[in-house]
Amino acid sequence: MSISLFSPASTIAYQSASPAIYHGDRQSNKVSLMINVYWGTEYLDEMLSILRENNVKTTFFVGGCWVAKNNDYLIKIKNDGHEIGNHGYFHKDGVKLSSSENKNEIYNNHELVKEVAGIEMNLFAPPSGSVNDIVTSVASNLGYRTIMWSRDTIDWRDKNSDLIYERATNKTIGGDLILMHPTECTTRALDKIIKTLKNKNLILTTVTDTLDQRV
Repeated sequence: MSISLFSPASTIAYQSASPAIYHGDRQSNKVSLMINVYWGTEYLDEMLSILRENNVKTTFFVGGCWVAKNNDYLIKIKNDGHEIGNHGYFHKDGVKLSSSENKNEIYNNHELVKEVAGIEMNLFAPPSGSVNDIVTSVASNLGYRTIMWSRDTIDWRDKNSDLIYERATNKTIGGDLILMHPTECTTRALDKIIKTLKNKNLILTTVTDTLDQRV
Protein backbone atom coordinates (compact mmCIF):
# COMPACT_ATOMS: atom_id res chain seq x y z
CA MET A 1 0.00 0.00 0.00
CA SER A 2 1.25 3.48 -0.81
CA ILE A 3 0.87 6.03 1.97
CA SER A 4 -1.22 9.01 0.92
CA LEU A 5 -0.20 11.82 3.25
CA PHE A 6 -2.40 14.83 3.80
CA SER A 7 -0.79 18.21 3.29
CA PRO A 8 0.31 19.70 6.64
CA ALA A 9 -1.25 22.93 5.44
CA SER A 10 -4.66 21.38 4.96
CA THR A 11 -7.39 22.45 7.33
CA ILE A 12 -9.06 19.87 9.54
CA ALA A 13 -12.19 20.82 11.42
CA TYR A 14 -11.25 21.08 15.07
CA GLN A 15 -14.21 20.41 17.26
CA SER A 16 -14.81 19.28 20.78
CA ALA A 17 -14.68 15.50 21.04
CA SER A 18 -15.44 12.91 23.69
CA PRO A 19 -12.56 12.63 26.13
CA ALA A 20 -10.19 9.70 26.10
CA ILE A 21 -11.57 6.57 27.75
CA TYR A 22 -9.58 5.09 30.63
CA HIS A 23 -11.85 2.25 31.75
CA GLY A 24 -14.97 0.36 30.86
CA ASP A 25 -18.18 -0.21 32.80
CA ARG A 26 -17.32 -0.35 36.51
CA GLN A 27 -20.65 -2.04 37.26
CA SER A 28 -19.76 -5.04 35.10
CA ASN A 29 -17.33 -7.88 35.70
CA LYS A 30 -15.68 -7.46 32.30
CA VAL A 31 -12.00 -6.61 31.81
CA SER A 32 -9.79 -6.44 28.75
CA LEU A 33 -6.18 -7.34 28.10
CA MET A 34 -5.16 -4.59 25.65
CA ILE A 35 -2.20 -5.79 23.59
CA ASN A 36 -0.32 -3.07 21.72
CA VAL A 37 1.74 -4.44 18.83
CA TYR A 38 4.36 -2.33 17.13
CA TRP A 39 7.46 -4.48 16.94
CA GLY A 40 8.39 -8.11 16.35
CA THR A 41 6.51 -11.37 16.07
CA GLU A 42 8.69 -13.62 18.24
CA TYR A 43 6.07 -14.22 20.92
CA LEU A 44 2.81 -13.68 19.09
CA ASP A 45 2.21 -17.31 18.12
CA GLU A 46 2.61 -18.46 21.72
CA MET A 47 0.49 -15.58 23.01
CA LEU A 48 -2.28 -16.38 20.53
CA SER A 49 -2.07 -20.05 21.50
CA ILE A 50 -2.47 -19.22 25.21
CA LEU A 51 -5.46 -16.99 24.49
CA ARG A 52 -6.99 -19.73 22.34
CA GLU A 53 -6.44 -22.43 24.96
CA ASN A 54 -8.14 -20.26 27.59
CA ASN A 55 -11.00 -19.31 25.25
CA VAL A 56 -10.20 -15.60 25.62
CA LYS A 57 -10.86 -12.93 23.00
CA THR A 58 -9.20 -9.56 23.40
CA THR A 59 -8.11 -6.46 21.49
CA PHE A 60 -4.83 -6.02 19.63
CA PHE A 61 -3.91 -2.43 18.79
CA VAL A 62 -1.59 -2.60 15.79
CA GLY A 63 0.85 -0.10 14.32
CA GLY A 64 0.88 0.51 10.57
CA CYS A 65 4.62 -0.01 10.14
CA TRP A 66 4.27 -3.37 11.83
CA VAL A 67 1.25 -4.36 9.73
CA ALA A 68 3.09 -3.44 6.52
CA LYS A 69 5.77 -6.02 7.37
CA ASN A 70 3.53 -8.62 9.00
CA ASN A 71 0.33 -9.01 6.99
CA ASP A 72 0.20 -12.70 7.87
CA TYR A 73 0.16 -12.02 11.61
CA LEU A 74 -2.61 -9.48 11.28
CA ILE A 75 -4.66 -12.16 9.52
CA LYS A 76 -3.81 -14.67 12.27
CA ILE A 77 -5.07 -12.26 14.92
CA LYS A 78 -8.25 -11.63 12.94
CA ASN A 79 -8.84 -15.33 12.24
CA ASP A 80 -8.58 -16.12 15.96
CA GLY A 81 -11.53 -13.79 16.52
CA HIS A 82 -9.74 -10.96 18.29
CA GLU A 83 -10.69 -7.32 17.92
CA ILE A 84 -8.19 -5.12 16.09
CA GLY A 85 -7.63 -1.47 16.95
CA ASN A 86 -5.51 1.37 15.59
CA HIS A 87 -2.15 2.24 17.17
CA GLY A 88 -1.08 4.84 14.62
CA TYR A 89 1.19 4.29 11.62
CA PHE A 90 4.65 5.43 12.72
CA HIS A 91 4.14 5.38 16.53
CA LYS A 92 4.51 9.15 16.74
CA ASP A 93 3.81 11.31 19.80
CA GLY A 94 0.39 12.76 19.00
CA VAL A 95 0.74 15.73 21.36
CA LYS A 96 3.70 16.95 19.31
CA LEU A 97 1.81 16.66 16.00
CA SER A 98 -0.51 19.01 14.16
CA SER A 99 -4.10 18.02 13.40
CA SER A 100 -3.08 17.04 9.87
CA GLU A 101 -0.19 14.91 11.09
CA ASN A 102 -2.41 13.17 13.64
CA LYS A 103 -4.91 12.49 10.88
CA ASN A 104 -2.17 10.93 8.73
CA GLU A 105 -1.18 8.60 11.56
CA ILE A 106 -4.68 7.29 12.15
CA TYR A 107 -6.07 7.38 8.62
CA ASN A 108 -3.13 5.70 6.85
CA ASN A 109 -3.11 2.85 9.35
CA HIS A 110 -6.88 2.52 9.04
CA GLU A 111 -6.64 2.20 5.26
CA LEU A 112 -3.79 -0.32 5.45
CA VAL A 113 -5.59 -2.61 7.91
CA LYS A 114 -8.76 -2.31 5.84
CA GLU A 115 -6.82 -3.29 2.72
CA VAL A 116 -5.04 -6.24 4.35
CA ALA A 117 -7.79 -7.66 6.56
CA GLY A 118 -11.04 -6.01 5.48
CA ILE A 119 -11.52 -4.47 8.92
CA GLU A 120 -12.97 -1.03 9.66
CA MET A 121 -11.29 -0.17 12.97
CA ASN A 122 -12.96 2.26 15.37
CA LEU A 123 -10.76 2.21 18.49
CA PHE A 124 -7.56 4.26 18.67
CA ALA A 125 -4.84 3.73 21.29
CA PRO A 126 -2.46 6.73 21.14
CA PRO A 127 1.20 5.66 20.95
CA SER A 128 2.95 6.12 24.31
CA GLY A 129 -0.38 7.25 25.75
CA SER A 130 0.25 10.71 24.33
CA VAL A 131 -3.12 12.42 24.20
CA ASN A 132 -4.71 15.87 24.23
CA ASP A 133 -7.85 17.52 22.84
CA ILE A 134 -6.43 17.65 19.31
CA VAL A 135 -5.68 13.91 19.32
CA THR A 136 -9.14 12.97 20.58
CA SER A 137 -10.85 15.43 18.24
CA VAL A 138 -9.06 14.13 15.15
CA ALA A 139 -9.77 10.54 16.18
CA SER A 140 -13.43 11.35 16.76
CA ASN A 141 -13.71 13.05 13.36
CA LEU A 142 -12.40 9.82 11.82
CA GLY A 143 -15.01 7.74 13.64
CA TYR A 144 -12.76 6.57 16.49
CA ARG A 145 -12.99 6.39 20.26
CA THR A 146 -9.67 7.13 21.94
CA ILE A 147 -8.69 4.36 24.35
CA MET A 148 -6.20 4.68 27.18
CA TRP A 149 -5.88 2.22 30.09
CA SER A 150 -6.56 1.83 33.80
CA ARG A 151 -3.76 -0.64 34.51
CA ASP A 152 -0.31 -0.70 32.91
CA THR A 153 1.96 -3.74 33.16
CA ILE A 154 4.90 -1.60 31.91
CA ASP A 155 6.19 -4.81 30.35
CA TRP A 156 8.17 -2.98 27.68
CA ARG A 157 10.44 -1.62 30.42
CA ASP A 158 10.34 -4.11 33.28
CA LYS A 159 11.30 -7.54 32.02
CA ASN A 160 10.00 -9.41 35.04
CA SER A 161 7.14 -11.89 34.69
CA ASP A 162 6.24 -11.80 38.37
CA LEU A 163 5.99 -8.01 38.35
CA ILE A 164 3.91 -8.05 35.15
CA TYR A 165 1.59 -10.63 36.69
CA GLU A 166 1.19 -8.55 39.86
CA ARG A 167 0.39 -5.36 37.93
CA ALA A 168 -2.20 -7.17 35.81
CA THR A 169 -4.00 -8.94 38.65
CA ASN A 170 -3.60 -7.07 41.96
CA LYS A 171 -6.93 -5.45 42.92
CA THR A 172 -8.20 -5.72 39.35
CA ILE A 173 -11.90 -4.84 39.09
CA GLY A 174 -14.62 -4.78 36.46
CA GLY A 175 -14.06 -2.27 33.68
CA ASP A 176 -10.27 -2.41 33.87
CA LEU A 177 -8.32 -2.01 30.65
CA ILE A 178 -4.99 -3.76 31.18
CA LEU A 179 -2.17 -2.63 28.90
CA MET A 180 0.46 -5.12 27.75
CA HIS A 181 2.68 -5.99 24.79
CA PRO A 182 3.83 -9.23 23.14
CA THR A 183 7.07 -9.49 25.13
CA GLU A 184 8.79 -12.63 26.36
CA CYS A 185 8.01 -11.99 30.03
CA THR A 186 4.38 -11.08 29.36
CA THR A 187 3.91 -14.23 27.34
CA ARG A 188 5.44 -16.23 30.19
CA ALA A 189 2.98 -14.66 32.65
CA LEU A 190 -0.09 -14.65 30.40
CA ASP A 191 -1.63 -18.02 31.26
CA LYS A 192 -1.35 -17.31 35.00
CA ILE A 193 -2.78 -13.81 34.52
CA ILE A 194 -5.81 -15.19 32.67
CA LYS A 195 -6.47 -17.94 35.21
CA THR A 196 -6.13 -15.56 38.15
CA LEU A 197 -8.54 -13.02 36.65
CA LYS A 198 -11.04 -15.75 35.85
CA ASN A 199 -10.78 -16.99 39.44
CA LYS A 200 -11.80 -13.47 40.51
CA ASN A 201 -15.00 -14.05 38.49
CA LEU A 202 -13.90 -11.52 35.90
CA ILE A 203 -14.77 -12.01 32.23
CA LEU A 204 -11.86 -11.37 29.86
CA THR A 205 -13.15 -9.86 26.65
CA THR A 206 -12.54 -7.23 23.99
CA VAL A 207 -12.22 -3.53 24.70
CA THR A 208 -15.49 -2.80 22.89
CA ASP A 209 -17.34 -5.40 24.95
CA THR A 210 -15.83 -3.95 28.14
CA LEU A 211 -16.97 -0.46 27.15
CA ASP A 212 -20.41 -1.27 25.78
CA GLN A 213 -22.48 -0.71 28.90
CA ARG A 214 -20.83 2.65 29.68
CA VAL A 215 -21.23 4.20 26.22
